[in-house]
Amino acid sequence: MYGLGLSTKAIQENLKDIYNVDVSPELISRVTDEVKGLVEEWRNRPLESFYPVIFFDALRVNIRDEGHISKKSVYLALAIRLDGQKELLGMWIERNEGSKFWMGILNELKNRGVQDVLIAAVDGLTGFPDAINAVFPETEVQLCMVHMVRNSVKYVPYKDRKSVTTDLKEIYLAPSADAAASALERFAEKWDRKYPAISKSWQSRWNEVIPFFKFSPDIRKAIYTTNAIESINYNLQRNLKTRQSFPNDEAAMKLVFMILRRISKKWTMPIRNWGEALHQFSVIYGNRVPL
Repeated sequence: MYGLGLSTKAIQENLKDIYNVDVSPELISRVTDEVKGLVEEWRNRPLESFYPVIFFDALRVNIRDEGHISKKSVYLALAIRLDGQKELLGMWIERNEGSKFWMGILNELKNRGVQDVLIAAVDGLTGFPDAINAVFPETEVQLCMVHMVRNSVKYVPYKDRKSVTTDLKEIYLAPSADAAASALERFAEKWDRKYPAISKSWQSRWNEVIPFFKFSPDIRKAIYTTNAIESINYNLQRNLKTRQSFPNDEAAMKLVFMILRRISKKWTMPIRNWGEALHQFSVIYGNRVPL
C-alpha cells in the first residue's frame, strides 16, 4: 500500500476497514523503513562500463526542510543498455541544480563503473553540458525534443498551440541540420511577432539540438522516443498525487524507489528497432561500441 502511494493515514484506514486491525503510524514507519537497505544497495550497485544512451530527467516534489515545505527535484538517470533494454541507473534529490551538482552525479556513475556514454539526452538541465564534458568528454549532449516542444508551447494560447506544434515538427523532423535551420528561420518569420521567445530558445540551444540530425531514423527514434521516461514520470505523478508533502528527503526517496521498482519489472523487451540503431551507432562511433 505504501508503494502504491498511500499515506500513513490511508494505510491505517485500509487496515482497519479490511482486517479490523489498528496499527500506529510508528509501526507503519518501521515496516516501510526496511526499504532503506534496498535503496542504498540499489543506489550503490556496480554498473556496466558502456551505455549508448542515458536520459536525465527530473520530477518536482514537496519536501519539508527545516520546518518549511519546499520544492525539490527527484533526478533520474535512465539508460538504454547495449542489448536495448532499459535500466534505471540512479536517483538523487536536490533543490538546485548546477555544474557542481551534476559533476557529483556523473562522477558517482563513473565510480560505479561507467566508462563511456555515446549520447546524454537531457531537458536543458542547468550546468549539465559543462559537467558531462568534464567527466565524459566524448559524450554528446542531446536536448530531448519532447521537452523542447513542450517548453516551447507552455505559454502559447490554446487557439495557436496546434499550429505552433505543427510548425515545430518541421524543425525536428527535418532530414538534415541545414534543413532544420531553414525550418527554424521560417518558423521565426511566421511566429516571432507573437511568440519571439520560442525561436530564441531553439537558437540559444542549437548546438545541443543539431547532433540529432546526423543520425538515421532508427537512432532518432531511440533518442526522440522518450516513452520510457515519460511513462516513469506519469506513473510517479499518479502515485504521488495524494502526497501533499514528504517529511524529509529519505521518505521521498523510499517511496519513489518502491514505485520505480514496480515500474521497471514491466521492462521485458528491448526498445523497437534497436538492432538497426546499434548498427548505426557502430558505424558512427567505431570501436567505442563494444560488439
